[in-house]
Amino acid sequence: MATATMAILFLMALALFVGWQVRWSQPGVLDLLDRIYRLGIRGRVVRDVAYGPLAREKLDIWVPEGPGPHPVVVFLHGGGWNTGDRQAYGFAGRALTEKGFMAVLPDYRLAPENPFPAFIEDGAAAVAWVRAHIAVHGGDPERITLSGHSAGAHIAAMLALDGQWLEKAGAGANAVKAFVGLSGPYDFLPFESERTRQAFEGVVFPETVQPISFVRPDAPPCLLITGDADTVVLPRNSRSLAAELTRQGARAQVITYTGLNHADTVMALSRPFRGKADVLQDLADFALGEGGQKRAPNAPSQTASGAASAAA
Repeated sequence: MATATMAILFLMALALFVGWQVRWSQPGVLDLLDRIYRLGIRGRVVRDVAYGPLAREKLDIWVPEGPGPHPVVVFLHGGGWNTGDRQAYGFAGRALTEKGFMAVLPDYRLAPENPFPAFIEDGAAAVAWVRAHIAVHGGDPERITLSGHSAGAHIAAMLALDGQWLEKAGAGANAVKAFVGLSGPYDFLPFESERTRQAFEGVVFPETVQPISFVRPDAPPCLLITGDADTVVLPRNSRSLAAELTRQGARAQVITYTGLNHADTVMALSRPFRGKADVLQDLADFALGEGGQKRAPNAPSQTASGAASAAA
């Protein structure tokens, strides 16, 4: 027992050193830390499930303990539409299973080789696969929440608001019951960065790739989480989308955490960094409430210690 404890302490120290030398916000580092902190906690993961014929069209399913059917969260990774993969976000899958969700983490095609709409089409295909097959794994196809961080939040928002993508994929425009975005770009014209220009190369009408352009009164309930120290995707993206949703009669809520930057919102899902903010609890409460139709429309969030929180 003493040897095992020493080994765990050594691994924790090594992970902390790696995190210090690299960047805490790197998803791979977060996943390494999360794995070490969770040594001895076992969970079932169904890996490398193909939802389409292409190499990037695969997903992992994180299955919680206990009998189903479990509510489902499809979580799309970030990376500026040109980097990232599902394996580095295992910490998000593990976090969601702790709250009783079946977590589905898809990959999707990346720019610049595959600019818009490839990554949107892949996100839609992944949701269609979940809708058709998740019951076999113990998930509830009638309780699907879409979530994601950064570029993943953009893709998820487009799928939740612009019903054409889910319709074309065969999922049905109303397959998504709630949307939770972490630090997402929803209203980001003009295209200022090189990665953004590459991701949307060839788009004739830029407003057609902006989630805010597809707000509708019957949109699924939306929770938009951001940090007031985010200089990569400015918090105004969340505020403006929530304001337009509310103006049109849809259910929307914004939570802005004091002191959190762009990476911190997803970082806070990882067990070693949950003290940063209650992102996991906020996500879970909203998905179980709004996605499960158990809360009143526009129910305000509670202001947490160290966070500024407001309903739109």
